[in-house]
Amino acid sequence: MRKYSIEVAGVKRELPVIQISDELSIASFVILGDTEIVCASAAEIVKRLPEVDVLVTAEAKGIPLVFEISRLFKMKKYIVARKSIKPYMNNPMVHEVVSITTQKKQLLVLEEQDALEIKGKRVAIIDDVISTGESLSAIERLVEAAGGKIAAKAAILAEGNAALRDDIIFLEALPIFENQ
Repeated sequence: MRKYSIEVAGVKRELPVIQISDELSIASFVILGDTEIVCASAAEIVKRLPEVDVLVTAEAKGIPLVFEISRLFKMKKYIVARKSIKPYMNNPMVHEVVSITTQKKQLLVLEEQDALEIKGKRVAIIDDVISTGESLSAIERLVEAAGGKIAAKAAILAEGNAALRDDIIFLEALPIFENQ
């Protein structure tokens, strides 16, 4: 199996290169269960973030990262945009997104109480990897619809052309591989 070597926040990983379409392959970076990379990356991201009141991420891979960042900031809570409407949600706010890893339409949903906690606040959107920016844009729309002010957008990695963006905070660039 083809591998891609990367070092993030002083932590080295060998990532498997996975074909996601006939044209493209990506180095699979999964932080779920990787305490070392989550803690090291969160500490570096905290150093780069401006002052914020609320942290928001999308379900599910950004959750351990946003948890650790909120812990380092001594915040009592963070908000997760869910991928489906749950029966307990009152007046859910919904946006659709297609990301590079799922390659199909998904929902991102904020429950009414979470939306109220965002209103008028400085928000940092946190994710593990920013690639096409579609998930990020969907969360931005949710935050803005809830009345939040986006103060920062941050991720561990910026994949492909996302590394050229000047509106995101990221620790390392990750290439996208064209299949021959």
